[in-house]
Amino acid sequence: MMKPHQVAVVLLLTLHTWLLGYGAWWMSPTLDEPAHVVAGISHWRFGDFSLYRVNPPLVRMIASVPALVLGYQCDFPELSKLHAGRYEFHLGESFVHDNGRWSLWLTTLGRWACIPFSWLGGLVCYRWAKELYGLASGLWACSLWCFSPMVLGHAALLTPDAHAAALGALACYTFWLWLRTPTWQRAISTGLILGLAELSKTTLILLYPIWPLLWITYRWHERRKMTWRRWRDEAAMLALRMLIGLYLINLGYLANGSFVPLKQYTFASELFGNSPSGDADRRGLGTGNRFSQSWLGELPVPLPYDYVMGIDTQQRDFENFRRPSYLRGEFQERGWWYYYAYAALIKTPLGTWALIGLALYTRWRRVIPSALWRDELIVLAPAAIIFFVVSSKTGFSHHYRYVFPCLPLVMIWTSQVAAVWSGTAQGFDNRRGWSTWRWCAWRSRGWRSLTTVCLAASIGSSLWHFPHSLAYFNEAVGGPRHGADHLINSNIDWGQDLLHLERWIAKQTTGQTVYLAFDDYLNPFDLEIAQIAPWPIPQSSADDQSVGEPEVPDGYYAISVNQLYEFPWPLRQPDGSLYFIDTRPLQALRGVPPVGWAGYSIRIYSAQQLRAAYRAVEIPQRRYLDST
Repeated sequence: MMKPHQVAVVLLLTLHTWLLGYGAWWMSPTLDEPAHVVAGISHWRFGDFSLYRVNPPLVRMIASVPALVLGYQCDFPELSKLHAGRYEFHLGESFVHDNGRWSLWLTTLGRWACIPFSWLGGLVCYRWAKELYGLASGLWACSLWCFSPMVLGHAALLTPDAHAAALGALACYTFWLWLRTPTWQRAISTGLILGLAELSKTTLILLYPIWPLLWITYRWHERRKMTWRRWRDEAAMLALRMLIGLYLINLGYLANGSFVPLKQYTFASELFGNSPSGDADRRGLGTGNRFSQSWLGELPVPLPYDYVMGIDTQQRDFENFRRPSYLRGEFQERGWWYYYAYAALIKTPLGTWALIGLALYTRWRRVIPSALWRDELIVLAPAAIIFFVVSSKTGFSHHYRYVFPCLPLVMIWTSQVAAVWSGTAQGFDNRRGWSTWRWCAWRSRGWRSLTTVCLAASIGSSLWHFPHSLAYFNEAVGGPRHGADHLINSNIDWGQDLLHLERWIAKQTTGQTVYLAFDDYLNPFDLEIAQIAPWPIPQSSADDQSVGEPEVPDGYYAISVNQLYEFPWPLRQPDGSLYFIDTRPLQALRGVPPVGWAGYSIRIYSAQQLRAAYRAVEIPQRRYLDST
């Protein structure tokens, strides 16, 4: 018979599963998802990993299984001719076109197939926090994961961000278990989990240099007790786990191109190609190889070819991305070093921030024993290093989700406030720990009430905006309705609300046409949504210094917030052809209450409101020139 805390975990994960399943049902395919599905299909069918190689294949291979089992329509070209480019997005658009409404089902089933990854994240948060700080902390960490808006938004998708974060947290947890009890069995199991984590997200390759440093740091304080034999054995175990992880990476790619000499690569990025990344053509063709004339070029690379080229392609994007970065109403060619810190401030519930503040306060007052610092280092160091490395990539700043692997680790550390709440934690010295604080407010009703209110506020704020968790912003910036004043792209508008628009049309309109300005790689007309039509207003030239009042047909105008905030993204005609609209007059609509909302990423205006926007001001110049 299960114990009460086990029942609580099961209930949390059951509710979490329902929330993810419901969210997956209601979101239309986001910008990246069709590309992930066709890439996963190509991996299974052809044993080829060139499509979407900027990320390893594990998650999308699982997500594409429903399509393979139930059937799909998609014509694949000769993939060997596509290795140099990012053609997965074109194939993803064709996938939606060929399958129509059936593509919605295939996407939803692929999302549901990935939900067990999120169970894993919740269980890791529970177990690690429980072993560090006690039972109450385990339940709180699990709750933070299960109700986090970032988790509810991204774990309901088949993209790898949340799922890789769960696997990364599991890898770090098993590494910590090995540090506490170093055995060969644990070294082998940690290596296996490390390999799976590396097959989910390229960012997690940072664990390779992080873990040896953490091992030395963890053991340093007891170096006088460490024998040479123990150092040797643990170093061998560490090397074994790294080799096992490396073996699984190669196995996941069927060893395609493994151990190719470095000089045989043709890189597209400036970092590896030794020439400006802008010299590569629009398809991402390589420019060179800075290692070809050095001794390093002779070394075989113990990684699959597409894994290495995926890292190079991602680096090229950071160096030479062709669309601007946006932050707080400002566009610029490159990103900001503080972009992810700012995004964390406004996309994390205020209740969670309050808990983090209370956790810092307990550390300052030394309520938690200082002996735990080594264990907490294993939790926080990977999160801090990943956050720093991602923030240093300032070629463009578009997606807060890039720092997702940090989230479960921060949740685990934050849960220590529950240990103070309950007055129990593993490893506390009764002479110097909790017994000396019995007279204090740490275990009083006031402390318990404060921390409970913070947790409830965090969960309540997240659920209040569900199922639109992908567009979540906290109350400090006015919630998701004002989120686009601060961030756009996948932070609020990733193409997820077409089905909510369809629902709004069915309930609110009386046969009037809805003209659509929608951001996504897919063609929204392929989903057979009734009453939608392409934008009817002609495009003005880029050097036009004023905007006259064009003819605005009667009807409704559904505008993606990316378009509303002038992000240069092409729209699609029913036949699939691309075109741009003049977004300059839309500035006047941002402060106007729309007549309707489709989620938080599509605002719906009347023809009268749009006409007034064209009459409102003479706009001197386009904020950012359109690019393809």
